[in-house]
Amino acid sequence: MSLLDSIREPADLRALTMPELEQLSGEIRDFIVQAVSETGGHLGSNLGAVELTLALHRVFSSPVDAVLWDTGHQAYVHKIVTGRQGGFSHLRQANGISGYPSREESKHDFIENSHASTVLSYAHGLAVARDMGANSHGHIVAIIGDGSMTGGMAYEALNNLGHSKRKVIIVLNDNGRSYAPTISNLTTGGPQNAEATGELPRLPERITGKLSETLVNIRLNPVYLRRQRKIEQFLRDLPVVGRQAEQGMEAFKAAVREFLQPPSFFEALGVRYVGPVDGHDIEALEAAFHSAIDREAEGPIVVHVLTHKGKGYPPAEDDDEKHLHDTPTFDPVNGPAQSGPSGYTATFGDAIVKEAELDSRIVAITAAMPGPTGLLKFKDHFPDRFLDVGIAEQHAVTMAAGMAMGGLRPVVALYSTFLSRAWDQVVYDVALHRLPVIFCLDRAGITGDDGPSHHGIYDMALLSKVPGMRVLAPSSTQELEVMLHDAMTLANEGPVVIRYPKGLARNTPDAPLGDGLRARQLTDGDRSVCVLAIGKLVAAAEKAAATLEADGIKVEVWDVRSCAPLDEAMLTSAAQNAHVLTFEDGLRDGGIGMTIADRITSLNSNVNVRVHGVPTKFIPQAKPDAILAQFGLDANGIATAIRHALHG
Repeated sequence: MSLLDSIREPADLRALTMPELEQLSGEIRDFIVQAVSETGGHLGSNLGAVELTLALHRVFSSPVDAVLWDTGHQAYVHKIVTGRQGGFSHLRQANGISGYPSREESKHDFIENSHASTVLSYAHGLAVARDMGANSHGHIVAIIGDGSMTGGMAYEALNNLGHSKRKVIIVLNDNGRSYAPTISNLTTGGPQNAEATGELPRLPERITGKLSETLVNIRLNPVYLRRQRKIEQFLRDLPVVGRQAEQGMEAFKAAVREFLQPPSFFEALGVRYVGPVDGHDIEALEAAFHSAIDREAEGPIVVHVLTHKGKGYPPAEDDDEKHLHDTPTFDPVNGPAQSGPSGYTATFGDAIVKEAELDSRIVAITAAMPGPTGLLKFKDHFPDRFLDVGIAEQHAVTMAAGMAMGGLRPVVALYSTFLSRAWDQVVYDVALHRLPVIFCLDRAGITGDDGPSHHGIYDMALLSKVPGMRVLAPSSTQELEVMLHDAMTLANEGPVVIRYPKGLARNTPDAPLGDGLRARQLTDGDRSVCVLAIGKLVAAAEKAAATLEADGIKVEVWDVRSCAPLDEAMLTSAAQNAHVLTFEDGLRDGGIGMTIADRITSLNSNVNVRVHGVPTKFIPQAKPDAILAQFGLDANGIATAIRHALHG
């Protein structure tokens, strides 16, 4: 029997010896690689968090102590040691366990958090509730990655935590990466960077590193902590000069911190600092956590932990771009095959390079995801015109506004779900000023395996309500190329959004293409029924129309293309039919179909308009096509809806 098979709850870890914990760490890594190879999922971040997770659950008593994980990319090990090992055969699958913490799955999961930089705010709120007697939590521990520390919300929470002096232990898991290498000066520098470049650190850096390590050991020593408090009290009590002596000691300590370590940043905010600590040394981690507990009375404290993303699995360690942050299914012996962007993402990546070769004003901006948004090729071709701001979507959008004001033509490439984090900036910093910013939204619509937090179903309903915003939805890779080219001119009048889905892309090399803000009619009907389809659902609508034509039903089909503003010619033609059906892979309520219905009935009140889209609810993980079929948004569902409309 393996050690892993004996772990059913966190308490089972506490009886293990250090050699046994080392063995268990290896077994967990093997288990994660095998599980993710069969289902796909987040790999590199979890391989790097094994020893950290074991140490946390040996020192803290979940769920009495609240252990909170930011984003959840690093929570697989936590799930394994809290009794969910058996569920990994259905990881990220319909009716299986989530790829993120889930309150429905376990009492050990407090937050269902898969958007970054939020955990410190959750921790602050839980601490307030605890201190007011509303719950019986002991310690509150927030684990946040260095990538998440590039998000503004994390800094807001740090500022308030330090001011409040609430007892929260913050574990900064620093692996130098978010998805790509972390864009931050906070947690990188000195000897660590020198080692990464293969250069020997200079003598002063080596001395500094040694002194820093020595000071960490001293500061973790409980005897030192007790004596420090006694000295501070002694100085404070000195007659006449006590206050000045205490201030002098604090100034000396601050100067040492400023010279040797990053704690000056945290401690300036009122947050104590310990570290850096080797994140793969369980004994050192446990000592650091016990030290943090001893110092909790001083207020919030950061334990800075250095880990290696992808540790223990050579294919992940050798992946320079993302250390196998996430993967599809793969052969665990050889690792995932090398792959680049595909589908609409790849088309966008090629198209923006072509546009940038013609227009020197074009700059590309992303938020910690240059690879997933297809911008690595652009980065290689135009390094001075590429900006990765880290996990800081709000900053990305307003920075783009400033660039546009200054005469550039910024293209902001984000996942649809993440643009919602910058809603205020889109409306008031870009649209209100009618600025030429182009938003390219990948993973729009139903995305599947990552569950409710990653479906991009809000963009059309929200963005189509912004005055002056143009919202485009391509139905093929060729249409995406045309739309990106047209957007460069359309942006002269204000912002433009192009939204496109994840997965296989429709390719229609010989088909006619649309242009500008015009819709495109795909098939003629007999004025009995008209279908207006958006983006990914255009292909399904064409397939449904072909099926119905074989049964003698002629359907007029339009590719809407421009969701805002709507094409008047399309609306006029559709209003001449007895029945009109709209289909979109965004929210039905308040979506584009609702707007179409309002416009058509204003032209002809006798038209029967039926609107189809995604219901207003949180949608669990499953394959995208299965989810669309569930909501009648596939070819069979569209054909069925048309028959119902015609026959009552």
